[in-house]
Amino acid sequence: MLDVQQVDQFYGSSHTLRGISLTVKRGECLALLGRNGVGKTTLLKCLMGVQSIASGSIRFEDADISKLAPHARAKMGMAYVPQGREIFARLTVEENILMGMATKSSSEARNIQEDIFDLFPVLRTMLARRGGDLSGGQQQQLAIARALVAQPKLIIFDEPTEGIQPSIIKDIGRVINLLRNRGDIAILLCEQYFDFARELADRFVVLSRGEVVASGDRSEMDSEEVKRHLSV
Repeated sequence: MLDVQQVDQFYGSSHTLRGISLTVKRGECLALLGRNGVGKTTLLKCLMGVQSIASGSIRFEDADISKLAPHARAKMGMAYVPQGREIFARLTVEENILMGMATKSSSEARNIQEDIFDLFPVLRTMLARRGGDLSGGQQQQLAIARALVAQPKLIIFDEPTEGIQPSIIKDIGRVINLLRNRGDIAILLCEQYFDFARELADRFVVLSRGEVVASGDRSEMDSEEVKRHLSV
C-alpha cells in the first residue's frame, strides 16, 4: 500500500531524514517509534506532502506520489490524524467531521456514515457542540472520525495517545484494532507510548537522528536494542 525508499529531507542545512525506507501493507499496522525530535513527525508530513523531500521516492498503491500535493494524496485514499489533533475549534463537531469528506463528491459529502458513530458513540450526542468546547480525549476521537469519513486506504496516526486520559486511550486502541482486523486498510502508527504500540503493531520501525536504526516483527519489539533507542 505504501512504499517509502531512501527518503532524505532537509530543514535548511539540517539533514533531518537520512535514507528512510519502510513499507506498510494492507491489513497491517506498522508502528513508528523513537524519542522526541528524531524525525517521526517530519517523516509523516513528508508522506502526506506537507513537507517536500530532497530525494528518494514515496509510492502509494504503486504510483509515485513524491511530488503530489496533500489534497491529491488525500483524494487517492491517504488520511492523516495529526499530532495535537488540529480540529477546527470554532466549527461544530458535525462540521469538523464533514470537513473530512472534502475529497468526496457533493452528494457523498452530505451524510456522515453511521458506522462512525458506532466507533465513537459520544460524538453522536455532540454534533452541535463546537470542537473547541470538547475535552482533549473527545477532540482526539473527533480527529480520528474526521479522517475515517474519507474512507481511506491508508491512515496515519501521529501520537494519538498524547495527553489523553486512559479511558479514551483504550477506546482509541479498540478502534485501531478494529480497523486492522478489517483487513482492508493500512495503518501507520507513530507512538511514544510503547505498550500501546506493541499491542497493536504487526511490525515496527525505530528512528534515531533521522535514520532507521531498528525494524522487525512485533515479537522483536521487546529486544534490548529497541529499548535502548527508546529510553530517555
